[in-house]
Amino acid sequence: MIKQPAHVQKVSAYAQAGVDIDSKMSGIEIIKKMVAATTTKGVIGGIGSFGGLFHSPGKEFLLVASTDGVGTKLKVAALAKRHDTVGQDIVNHCVNDILVQGAKPLFFLDYIGASRFDTAIFTDVISGLCKACKENGCALLGGETAEMPGLYPLGEYDLVGTIIGTVEKKQLITGKDIKADDVIIGLPSGGLQTNGFSLARKVIFDQCGLTPQDFIPGTRMTVTDTLLAVHRSFLKPVMALMDKVPVRGMAHITGGGFVDNIPRVLPENCNAIIDRNSWKAPTVFTFIERQGKVDHDEMYRVFNMGIGYVIVVREKDATAAMNLLKGLRQSPVIVGRIEKGQKKVIYRDR
Repeated sequence: MIKQPAHVQKVSAYAQAGVDIDSKMSGIEIIKKMVAATTTKGVIGGIGSFGGLFHSPGKEFLLVASTDGVGTKLKVAALAKRHDTVGQDIVNHCVNDILVQGAKPLFFLDYIGASRFDTAIFTDVISGLCKACKENGCALLGGETAEMPGLYPLGEYDLVGTIIGTVEKKQLITGKDIKADDVIIGLPSGGLQTNGFSLARKVIFDQCGLTPQDFIPGTRMTVTDTLLAVHRSFLKPVMALMDKVPVRGMAHITGGGFVDNIPRVLPENCNAIIDRNSWKAPTVFTFIERQGKVDHDEMYRVFNMGIGYVIVVREKDATAAMNLLKGLRQSPVIVGRIEKGQKKVIYRDR
């Protein structure tokens, strides 16, 4: 029997099948230090247990939860070999989803699935998660990293997150108080955010033949910087607004655009009238529409078209709300009004 030299490390059968546990665990040790920096006062213990622990905020509070994924924006990250923004995307997306009900985030959990664990890539992803959690004042309580050879293409991965937040019962926002003549205020998005990337990739890469390093025509931004622009968190300006102005309803403009998202907070007897000429869509959207020969109405169904979040306030509060948001260095725009109707979005362009 021939002995292996002492310096030759035995490769496990699992590693030969494509899953290197030792590599994964060494990467997790690096990640633990970053995650620890997101700890808030509600956290009990740290990551590594089977379940994360967090103090309950009290009986007068409601817990609000949401789960989502980054989607095919991850294919752009893989193509561009840039992974430092997608972690921020999923945290901010989930923060905005619970914010529409007036909730502040408590903690976040992530799931990363890949064919093979790449320490450099996942360190970048986790650093983005940690950065966004710190900016939003929530803890990265834990997560799961799964290696599944054959399920995911080599070099690509999936990223999903779950957020838990809290809101006082008396401050819960449901949209039930929305009435005719209320004003709809829009806050600018951070670009495509995390929706519409299957269509965007088809037009930009397949039909136009652009590379990640090319510039989007008519702009000074590369395809990489444009498509991987971070999904904005609206937490800080919206919370500041809610402290000063009564807010009747809010919607996060994600997949489905205005048509699918605003009705989720409308009462049965109200329509949202949106004036699409009240703001200018960023160049990337007009480029996709023109080069992809995409129907104008479909663009507003697939993409946010430059408005990432809408807030409904009483007409008498609109000026105060606009001034406050401008004072916070936002760029709010009145995008429409509420009228009596059947829980629909209607475009009424000038």
